Amino acid sequence: MRIPALLRRGLLLSLFASAAGCTTIVDRFSGRNESCEILRTGRPATARIVGLADTGITINQNPVAEFVLEVQPDQGPPFEAKTKALISHLEVPLAQPGRTVPVKYDPQRHDRVALDLWECD
Repeated sequence: MRIPALLRRGLLLSLFASAAGCTTIVDRFSGRNESCEILRTGRPATARIVGLADTGITINQNPVAEFVLEVQPDQGPPFEAKTKALISHLEVPLAQPGRTVPVKYDPQRHDRVALDLWECD
């Protein structure tokens, strides 16, 4: 059975649109879009992980966790912030309370912080 060319094109377009939609959903639930934006434009700092919570979201069997961080900027007093990040299940031991991690933060809005542990595409 041959599929007409127009129908074939429609199926391919639907497939590509679905794939793009899945990427958008993953980015939204993992916080990746916002994190990548902060990593591009934010100021570097270090942060101590003071809390870690399961969001109940997993992507490809990897958890999305919410981090509570005590951020220590180069200038100014420390501040507390929260962020979400997708963590490989192999890297969970590296993301535990008490650990110090590199971050970037928005100097205008201290509630916008991203872990600087993974690369953005």
